[in-house]
Amino acid sequence: MTRPPLLAAALALSLAACETPLPDDNPWPDIDAPRPERLADGTCQAREVTPAVYEHVMGEVQVIQAEIAEDGTVIRPPIYRRAPVPRVVTPREELIFASPCPEQFTAEMVATLQRALAARGYFDAEISARLDAPTTAAIRTWQAQRGLPSGQLSLETARALGILATPVDQIDEV
Repeated sequence: MTRPPLLAAALALSLAACETPLPDDNPWPDIDAPRPERLADGTCQAREVTPAVYEHVMGEVQVIQAEIAEDGTVIRPPIYRRAPVPRVVTPREELIFASPCPEQFTAEMVATLQRALAARGYFDAEISARLDAPTTAAIRTWQAQRGLPSGQLSLETARALGILATPVDQIDEV
């Protein structure tokens, strides 16, 4: 015969054991992780630079310059050879966008962000309360589908996910 209070206590203990303890209040797992910067007006912005992508294609490379007389006539034409030359496939791009400020990135906020992304099917890792690689990948996927190819959390995304409140004066009337 099982006693109800004992069963309830066992159930409460098992549920408490399932809860992931939150780490310290620094959600950035490493020092080199990009952080938002504060502007003079008190708002914050994130900056993400994507380097240019090059490929090598065959082209003409001048190896000997032309020899030209003082009157402008060509004595000897330039000599070229075929060689691989770099070509820009994707130009360098710098994204700058509004972002939550660093003090808003608490462990609790990041855990809430992970749960919000998981509820929408973008995050399937353990809730770690850290801005780790799976979290950054989920943010990048969510934002890229909405026109912002960045793994840093934008203010617009935080508000769209319900992580941060939207000021009343910025709410569009329906």
